[in-house]
Amino acid sequence: MTKREHLEEAIGVLFKNVAFLEEALTHRSYLNEHPSWKRSHNERLEFLGDAVLELAITEFLFEKFPHDDEGRLTGIRAALVNYQMLAAVAEDIRLGDFLHLSKGEALASLGPQSGAAGRAREVILANAFEALIGAVYLDRGYETARKTVNALVASRLEEVMVNKLYKDPKSALQETLQERRKITPTYRVLSESGPDHAKEFEVGVFAGDEKLAEGKGPSKQEAETAAAERALAHFS
Repeated sequence: MTKREHLEEAIGVLFKNVAFLEEALTHRSYLNEHPSWKRSHNERLEFLGDAVLELAITEFLFEKFPHDDEGRLTGIRAALVNYQMLAAVAEDIRLGDFLHLSKGEALASLGPQSGAAGRAREVILANAFEALIGAVYLDRGYETARKTVNALVASRLEEVMVNKLYKDPKSALQETLQERRKITPTYRVLSESGPDHAKEFEVGVFAGDEKLAEGKGPSKQEAETAAAERALAHFS
């Protein structure tokens, strides 16, 4: 089985025009090293796929929750289509194994990473997944694209609801702790590193004296959010 066939099997779609798939898998950086490459980079397909993905998820949620208001549906949709979730979906289908990247970009973004490099990796994977959905739409039409989105993305709805990912992680953690322990979480900066223009903060979230989790980020706010997300996982 070829690499293309492995990916097609993972997403449940056989492409009629392989050119769409090859374009979806081509990162802009690859063209810098391979100017003779016969495909364009995937950013136009990413633009298209983003719209297809959002429509498919909107339809799914509209039917799934007939009595929920716009605000709640918007929050759930945002949790399903944010770049972290799409990157996780891309990881599940091993999309990174099929991408055409420059050597430098592959080394920097698709190896085991944390911090800024880890976020860059997630963005590349999420963008490529959107491009893949755009390619499916062009090749097989909206109905096939919708089924693909439902199988790979909408199927994560339970994870979103159980972990309250449709809410801001800090708010969700506060609500969970107040319900279960009658206590409000607190956050403390554990360390700072890096120059002023590229700081990395490590923050701990505590329930009283108990440290629930740690998180890192380029700002205190992002580090707190990361810590809250990790803490929520303990209560799922």
